[in-house]
Amino acid sequence: MSCWLKLQRLASPEVMIMSDIELIPKAPDRIERSYRKPDAAARRQRMRDFQSQLAVRMEEARTGEHEQTRQLGVQIGSEHCLLSLREAGEIVAVGAIAPVPLTQSWFLGLVNVRGSLMSVVDLAQWYGQAATVIDKQARIIAFGPSFSFNGAVLVSRVMGLRDVGAMTLHGDPVGQQAACRYHDADGIVWRQLDVSLLIADPQFLQVGT
Repeated sequence: MSCWLKLQRLASPEVMIMSDIELIPKAPDRIERSYRKPDAAARRQRMRDFQSQLAVRMEEARTGEHEQTRQLGVQIGSEHCLLSLREAGEIVAVGAIAPVPLTQSWFLGLVNVRGSLMSVVDLAQWYGQAATVIDKQARIIAFGPSFSFNGAVLVSRVMGLRDVGAMTLHGDPVGQQAACRYHDADGIVWRQLDVSLLIADPQFLQVGT
């Protein structure tokens, strides 16, 4: 863990996450361009609404009677994964990531999330898959505050809350970071993630090459 903390001191304090910053487009040169703006604005508004509603639902699920069964569904590479709401922190769009030299390919660098420097790991690469494509759907999920660990993971997309109680256990636990697997009514297999096991893995903490 000390290795992560040392790397965070290398980051420039000017690194800023872009989740709350929107660029104001210039005035259109031609009239026809103006017809495209409402669509883009509507998409941004829908995304903000989705994130706001998800944050509210996550908080309600943390404190409600279904806290043990409601989990955050995310896509990591080609896999569907579940993350306990107690282990998931803030969810932000992917902004500027400051790379750190001489580190593993899965260690993307550092981001500034509301004044806190966080190390970002591409979980797809960590699990041996191809690098995550950083597009409009990609998100950074910080580790929950209970861990006191300034880390976060990059996921391909956030898929909202999933009810594990409505799923069926699929075989035995597989791998050190997967407590178990479930399949839902549509036959989709969901991999259970365990952040506590992840940050206890010595290889996960040794980000240097």
